Amino acid sequence: MSPADYDRLDGVALASMLRGGEISPFELMSIAVKLAQERAMPLNALCSQRFEESLKIAKTAHLTGPFGALPFLLKDSGLPSRHLPASLGSRLFRDTPFTFDGTLVERFEAAGFLSFARTTVPELCMAPTTEAVVYGGPTLNPWDPTRSPGGSSGGAAVAVALGVVPIAHGSDGGGSIRIPASCCGVFGLKPSRGLLPMGPARGEGWGGLATDGVITRTVRDTAAVLDAIKGPDPGAPYAAPPTPASYLASLDRPFDRPLRVAKWVSAWNDINVDPDCLAAVDRAEQLLVQNDHEVVEVNPPEIDFEGFVDSLINVIAANAVISVDTVVKSQRIDHWGRLLEPAILDAYQYGKALRATDYIAAIARFHQISRVMEQYMLGFDLVLTPTLTQLPVKLGTLSMNEDFRTFRLKAARFTMFLAIINASGQPAANVPLYWNEQGIPVGIQLIGRFGDEDTILRASAALERTSSWFRRYAQLITDD
Repeated sequence: MSPADYDRLDGVALASMLRGGEISPFELMSIAVKLAQERAMPLNALCSQRFEESLKIAKTAHLTGPFGALPFLLKDSGLPSRHLPASLGSRLFRDTPFTFDGTLVERFEAAGFLSFARTTVPELCMAPTTEAVVYGGPTLNPWDPTRSPGGSSGGAAVAVALGVVPIAHGSDGGGSIRIPASCCGVFGLKPSRGLLPMGPARGEGWGGLATDGVITRTVRDTAAVLDAIKGPDPGAPYAAPPTPASYLASLDRPFDRPLRVAKWVSAWNDINVDPDCLAAVDRAEQLLVQNDHEVVEVNPPEIDFEGFVDSLINVIAANAVISVDTVVKSQRIDHWGRLLEPAILDAYQYGKALRATDYIAAIARFHQISRVMEQYMLGFDLVLTPTLTQLPVKLGTLSMNEDFRTFRLKAARFTMFLAIINASGQPAANVPLYWNEQGIPVGIQLIGRFGDEDTILRASAALERTSSWFRRYAQLITDD
């Protein structure tokens, strides 16, 4: 198989070739490593590379699970893997080893994924851009290297957009799958709270905001991965509602009635939305109507957005304290403070001063938003929104060289349609339907009812068949 042949296939197709004996795990890994070196590393999208070791593992790999022995990338988010150390985008955590595998890593491996590197993130995954100092420079957007690829799963989205792997691990605590998926023109679904395991070392991330997932170039790859890894682990504090027997099997099943879709074009606090982002929503509406669905333009539910952002800042800052203290123990701040970027050091100090009542009030606000959104969704099957309020920002626009609150307020304006859905726990996906006249990808977001990934995936698959975004990747790789 040539790299050009590899580029034309998604994970499901490559897995089928593995099982048919048309290609070996070693051949696939060899191509993935070559493309990683040629495409992803020049854009600073990878870290913790284990190329030679992974090639040796692939030589003797046995086919297992639905994906056989498919090259894969783990996000540098701290998801435990004995095979790959993690830095969490931070000099303080650089190359932290693990003595155990996270439950999700075990499920990835059982599904047939071979992880050969990690993908870059912002420090502690706390930014919507990927410009961490620990990697020696920013991660670049493949469509426009002067722009951010988004964050925090920025390196993962770059690698998938460039065809290094068809599927990569991501995680989403405030939009961190959907932001880079939009910026890089790929598909990224944030699952419902409790659908995927977070154990065995923890039960939740960021007060229930965070969940893991994957970034892919095709909808069916995401569906097939969810089939393989879904379900809480023993002792999990959350559990999503029962799921279909197979998301993948239901993708082509027609809906038994037209969907009713709410369309949001206005933002809370009258924040401006870029015309290209609105054009992307209009394009999605056209395609949904062509598929016989009803789209209704309505206002978002009434939510105290400023109060929500305050709560988000408090919860993230508190988690910064927990993360940092596991490393620094009782050492004085002057011994280690320089290893954190300014905004994250400020988040740590801010978090140290928080009262327990501040944290409890923040969690209570998230729970209130869950109820507001669930009530709102009673009249709709899906909500259609811009993924972001702006085009992918220029590198350096969202800088960690300022205080944490200022930084997070700027980030909140950029991502205002996203973190609300982390608070509500609903599933939501970035769908790459639109590129502007300059060739910059502009995503739309589909939000589903809690536990209803199936409707999002089926609607997204229909949009994919209509819009055929896969051809865009060939153009990107050729241009590259």
